[in-house]
Amino acid sequence: MNVIGILIADDQAMIRAGLRLVIGTQPDLAVLGEASDGQRAVELARSLRPDVVLLDIAMPRLDGLEAARRILSAPEPPRVIMLTTYDTDENLGHALHAGVSGFLLKVSPPEHLFAAIRSAARGELLLDPAVTGRVVDAYRRAQPAAPPPETGLTPREEQVLRLVARGLSNGEIAGTLSISEATVSTHMNRLLAKLGLRDRAQAVRYAYESGVVRPGDP
Repeated sequence: MNVIGILIADDQAMIRAGLRLVIGTQPDLAVLGEASDGQRAVELARSLRPDVVLLDIAMPRLDGLEAARRILSAPEPPRVIMLTTYDTDENLGHALHAGVSGFLLKVSPPEHLFAAIRSAARGELLLDPAVTGRVVDAYRRAQPAAPPPETGLTPREEQVLRLVARGLSNGEIAGTLSISEATVSTHMNRLLAKLGLRDRAQAVRYAYESGVVRPGDP
């Protein structure tokens, strides 16, 4: 069994202790370290090389957004999941642009936390249902209008990309397009290769940045 290594970064000791305790109930998850400020989070991400960093967006010394940027700028960076107390935090859209792999409210149930960590480790983007709408709307508004690019994708691959950008899972895409999940995975792998993208999270950002998906699209 592959164990996912996790770094917890939050300035509140009780939050860190609670996360460590909850994560410790899962045999495939392991906490490698803790940081109480953004600068320490960057340092530990480089030295411990976790698979996933749980990063509070409001941190002392170095705020979570800048810490995320620095962590993600390193070679072979870990995935970063932003933790926030407020679903209206204006920095969430900027964090998505920086390349984070997920967002969670601190009041989210443990199963959402586990799903977010595992999804991030697989290279997928996971947004807490409570913040999805606000994050995507903020991200869309931050993107300049541009004509859709020539992607080289087949019509079916473009359909899959649009649905991925809407937050659908492979199973939901399969149901929408009346194809198998294996076929969805094949289309996904091909479009990632054609676009030179690493994972699903990058595909979502590409879809909005390039204009393949636009605000107000059905």
